[in-house]
Amino acid sequence: MIDNSPQLLADNPARDARFSVADRWSDCANFAEDDPRREIEFFHRQMNEEVDSLECSARNLGDFPDTPWELRMSLARQCVDEARHARMFRRIFESRGGRIGDYPVLNFQYRIVMNLDSLITRLAVQNRSFEAGGLDAIKSGIELAARNGDEELVALFEAQGADEISHVRFANDWIRRATADDPRTVLQIGAALSLATQAFQTVMGPEATEGVHYPADASGRQEAGFTDQEVEQAIQLQERPESGGLPASPGKS
Repeated sequence: MIDNSPQLLADNPARDARFSVADRWSDCANFAEDDPRREIEFFHRQMNEEVDSLECSARNLGDFPDTPWELRMSLARQCVDEARHARMFRRIFESRGGRIGDYPVLNFQYRIVMNLDSLITRLAVQNRSFEAGGLDAIKSGIELAARNGDEELVALFEAQGADEISHVRFANDWIRRATADDPRTVLQIGAALSLATQAFQTVMGPEATEGVHYPADASGRQEAGFTDQEVEQAIQLQERPESGGLPASPGKS
């Protein structure tokens, strides 16, 4: 029998011999909340996710060379931002006793985004979905770090969040331009989000998102170019996580 089902995931990006690459969330080092290794492992995993985001943006530049210059410049700036974020997480990881390769890494964002064949659908999934969800998680991370008196981590998250807002904003802008020029783009984005959601659920499984909830960052989303109606929809979805969609990276903060 011929399998006509769509491919859900691209191949893993290359990693050097220091890294053990997991294909599913359950294969990662998922420590209990009271385990002192939990935060350190998060820094290691987040470092790799920032590299994933860098690789996605770089691939977008290479895969779509005829993209308008203004958008190419936004993607190039995103590459710089994501590289800086990876260095930030590596620095805090190592300063708190971690060694590169101590824990498995998961390239779910890269494998989901690079499975899409158009720039506008990649922006819809990577920037407008994953990174927008990341804004919610970052805000929660800032609040938790502040309660714990961890000023270093507060500063890291604030710097990361400011950059992520700009990434979501330029994606929102170009997606609106694309859908205004060709309304059929809305259907392409809808199909891509459906495929990405299936892929996310396949990689993560219910154990990755069960009990994970970040209130929507209304002010951050507004600054990132979402309309008031879209922000209200995000708030409602966050209040009903069982409704589906692409959540922020579990354990983001």
